[in-house]
Amino acid sequence: MAEPEFLSTRQAAQRLGVSLGTVQNMVESGALEAWKTTGGHRRIPVASVDALLARRRSLTPSTQEGGGRLDILITEDDPTLQLLYQMTMEGWELPLSLRVVDNGFEGLLQVGQRPPDVLIADLMMPGMDGFEMIRHLRANADLARMDIIVVSVMDRDTILQRGLPPDVTIFAKPIPFHEIKGFLLGRLAARQRPA
Repeated sequence: MAEPEFLSTRQAAQRLGVSLGTVQNMVESGALEAWKTTGGHRRIPVASVDALLARRRSLTPSTQEGGGRLDILITEDDPTLQLLYQMTMEGWELPLSLRVVDNGFEGLLQVGQRPPDVLIADLMMPGMDGFEMIRHLRANADLARMDIIVVSVMDRDTILQRGLPPDVTIFAKPIPFHEIKGFLLGRLAARQRPA
Protein backbone atom coordinates (compact mmCIF):
# COMPACT_ATOMS: atom_id res chain seq x y z
CA MET A 1 0.00 0.00 0.00
CA ALA A 2 1.35 3.43 -0.97
CA GLU A 3 2.24 5.89 1.76
CA PRO A 4 -0.44 8.58 2.17
CA GLU A 5 0.45 12.10 1.07
CA PHE A 6 -1.30 13.76 4.03
CA LEU A 7 -1.78 12.90 7.72
CA SER A 8 -4.44 13.83 10.24
CA THR A 9 -3.25 15.70 13.33
CA ARG A 10 -3.57 12.44 15.31
CA GLN A 11 -1.43 10.52 12.78
CA ALA A 12 1.16 13.32 12.76
CA ALA A 13 1.25 13.30 16.59
CA GLN A 14 1.87 9.53 16.59
CA ARG A 15 4.60 9.82 13.98
CA LEU A 16 6.34 12.63 15.88
CA GLY A 17 5.84 11.06 19.31
CA VAL A 18 4.12 14.15 20.75
CA SER A 19 0.61 15.01 21.97
CA LEU A 20 -2.25 16.05 19.71
CA GLY A 21 -2.22 19.51 21.33
CA THR A 22 1.47 19.94 20.52
CA VAL A 23 0.83 19.17 16.83
CA GLN A 24 -2.08 21.65 16.78
CA ASN A 25 0.20 24.32 18.31
CA MET A 26 2.91 23.50 15.76
CA VAL A 27 0.42 23.96 12.91
CA GLU A 28 -0.88 27.26 14.32
CA SER A 29 2.64 28.64 14.74
CA GLY A 30 3.74 27.52 11.26
CA ALA A 31 6.27 24.92 12.48
CA LEU A 32 4.26 22.34 10.48
CA GLU A 33 2.50 23.00 7.18
CA ALA A 34 -1.21 22.16 7.06
CA TRP A 35 -4.48 22.92 5.35
CA LYS A 36 -8.11 22.40 6.38
CA THR A 37 -10.67 20.19 4.69
CA THR A 38 -14.16 21.59 3.98
CA GLY A 39 -15.21 19.80 7.19
CA GLY A 40 -12.62 21.80 9.16
CA HIS A 41 -10.15 18.93 9.72
CA ARG A 42 -6.44 19.67 9.42
CA ARG A 43 -4.36 17.73 6.94
CA ILE A 44 -0.60 17.81 7.29
CA PRO A 45 1.72 16.90 4.38
CA VAL A 46 3.81 13.81 5.17
CA ALA A 47 6.78 15.72 3.71
CA SER A 48 6.39 18.43 6.39
CA VAL A 49 6.38 15.84 9.20
CA ASP A 50 9.33 13.95 7.68
CA ALA A 51 11.33 17.21 7.32
CA LEU A 52 10.76 17.94 11.02
CA LEU A 53 11.86 14.39 11.94
CA ALA A 54 14.99 14.71 9.76
CA ARG A 55 15.88 18.03 11.45
CA ARG A 56 15.37 16.41 14.85
CA ARG A 57 17.62 13.45 13.95
CA SER A 58 20.37 15.79 12.74
CA LEU A 59 20.27 17.59 16.11
CA THR A 60 20.38 14.39 18.16
CA PRO A 61 23.72 12.73 18.86
CA SER A 62 23.73 8.95 18.63
CA THR A 63 22.76 7.08 21.79
CA GLN A 64 26.22 5.48 21.98
CA GLU A 65 27.56 8.95 22.75
CA GLY A 66 25.56 9.00 25.98
CA GLY A 67 27.59 6.51 28.09
CA GLY A 68 28.33 8.33 31.36
CA ARG A 69 27.80 11.75 29.81
CA LEU A 70 25.35 14.35 31.07
CA ASP A 71 22.82 15.04 28.29
CA ILE A 72 22.09 18.78 28.06
CA LEU A 73 19.32 20.26 25.89
CA ILE A 74 19.43 24.03 25.31
CA THR A 75 16.45 25.95 23.90
CA GLU A 76 17.60 29.40 22.80
CA ASP A 77 16.41 31.32 19.73
CA ASP A 78 19.37 33.73 19.45
CA PRO A 79 22.00 32.16 17.12
CA THR A 80 24.83 34.14 18.79
CA LEU A 81 23.87 32.80 22.23
CA GLN A 82 23.51 29.27 20.81
CA LEU A 83 27.10 29.48 19.58
CA LEU A 84 28.25 30.99 22.89
CA TYR A 85 26.67 28.09 24.82
CA GLN A 86 28.30 25.52 22.53
CA MET A 87 31.78 27.07 22.50
CA THR A 88 31.85 27.77 26.25
CA MET A 89 30.46 24.42 27.39
CA GLU A 90 32.60 22.38 24.98
CA GLY A 91 35.63 24.29 26.33
CA TRP A 92 34.92 22.95 29.84
CA GLU A 93 36.01 19.45 28.72
CA LEU A 94 33.34 17.85 30.91
CA PRO A 95 31.48 14.66 29.90
CA LEU A 96 28.55 16.57 28.36
CA SER A 97 26.44 15.86 25.28
CA LEU A 98 24.91 19.10 23.96
CA ARG A 99 21.79 19.50 21.85
CA VAL A 100 20.67 23.01 20.88
CA VAL A 101 17.26 23.97 19.46
CA ASP A 102 15.74 27.38 18.77
CA ASN A 103 12.15 27.09 20.02
CA GLY A 104 9.81 25.35 22.45
CA PHE A 105 8.31 23.01 19.84
CA GLU A 106 11.72 21.63 18.91
CA GLY A 107 12.49 21.39 22.62
CA LEU A 108 9.40 19.24 23.21
CA LEU A 109 10.25 17.05 20.20
CA GLN A 110 13.80 16.49 21.50
CA VAL A 111 12.56 15.67 25.01
CA GLY A 112 9.99 13.29 23.49
CA GLN A 113 12.71 11.49 21.57
CA ARG A 114 15.24 11.36 24.42
CA PRO A 115 14.70 13.24 27.70
CA PRO A 116 17.83 15.19 28.68
CA ASP A 117 19.37 15.14 32.15
CA VAL A 118 19.25 18.96 32.19
CA LEU A 119 17.17 21.38 30.10
CA ILE A 120 18.47 24.96 29.83
CA ALA A 121 15.70 27.18 28.50
CA ASP A 122 15.25 30.75 27.35
CA LEU A 123 11.75 32.03 28.17
CA MET A 124 11.15 34.48 25.32
CA MET A 125 11.11 32.50 22.07
CA PRO A 126 8.90 32.69 18.96
CA GLY A 127 6.13 30.12 18.42
CA MET A 128 6.07 28.33 21.75
CA ASP A 129 7.85 30.23 24.51
CA GLY A 130 9.76 28.70 27.41
CA PHE A 131 6.85 29.13 29.84
CA GLU A 132 4.51 27.00 27.72
CA MET A 133 7.19 24.41 26.94
CA ILE A 134 8.02 23.98 30.66
CA ARG A 135 4.32 23.74 31.59
CA HIS A 136 3.92 20.92 29.04
CA LEU A 137 6.99 19.13 30.41
CA ARG A 138 6.01 19.46 34.08
CA ALA A 139 2.52 18.10 33.26
CA ASN A 140 4.20 14.79 32.34
CA ALA A 141 4.89 12.74 35.51
CA ASP A 142 7.63 10.77 33.70
CA LEU A 143 9.67 13.98 33.33
CA ALA A 144 9.25 15.25 36.90
CA ARG A 145 12.89 14.48 37.79
CA MET A 146 14.39 16.29 34.79
CA ASP A 147 16.40 19.33 35.93
CA ILE A 148 15.29 22.57 34.30
CA ILE A 149 17.32 25.79 34.32
CA VAL A 150 15.85 29.03 32.99
CA VAL A 151 18.15 31.82 31.80
CA SER A 152 16.24 35.05 31.24
CA VAL A 153 16.43 38.85 31.25
CA MET A 154 13.15 38.87 33.23
CA ASP A 155 13.40 39.28 36.98
CA ARG A 156 12.62 36.32 39.26
CA ASP A 157 9.34 37.76 40.64
CA THR A 158 7.92 38.40 37.15
CA ILE A 159 8.91 34.88 36.07
CA LEU A 160 7.22 33.28 39.10
CA GLN A 161 4.11 35.46 38.66
CA ARG A 162 3.80 34.13 35.10
CA GLY A 163 3.44 30.62 36.50
CA LEU A 164 6.86 29.01 36.24
CA PRO A 165 6.95 25.92 38.51
CA PRO A 166 8.90 26.57 41.75
CA ASP A 167 11.27 23.61 41.18
CA VAL A 168 12.86 25.33 38.16
CA THR A 169 16.29 26.96 38.73
CA ILE A 170 16.30 30.59 37.56
CA PHE A 171 19.43 32.43 36.40
CA ALA A 172 19.59 36.00 35.02
CA LYS A 173 21.11 36.96 31.68
CA PRO A 174 23.85 37.57 30.66
CA ILE A 175 24.35 33.81 30.73
CA PRO A 176 26.01 32.99 34.09
CA PHE A 177 28.32 30.24 32.82
CA HIS A 178 30.09 29.99 36.19
CA GLU A 179 26.80 29.09 37.95
CA ILE A 180 25.72 26.73 35.17
CA LYS A 181 29.07 24.94 35.30
CA GLY A 182 28.74 24.55 39.09
CA PHE A 183 25.22 23.15 38.68
CA LEU A 184 26.40 20.61 36.08
CA LEU A 185 29.45 19.62 38.16
CA GLY A 186 27.05 18.92 41.05
CA ARG A 187 24.92 16.70 38.80
CA LEU A 188 28.00 14.82 37.55
CA ALA A 189 29.26 14.30 41.12
CA ALA A 190 25.85 12.99 42.24
CA ARG A 191 25.83 10.55 39.33
CA GLN A 192 29.20 9.10 40.35
CA ARG A 193 28.17 8.48 43.98
CA PRO A 194 27.22 4.86 44.69
CA ALA A 195 23.46 4.43 45.08
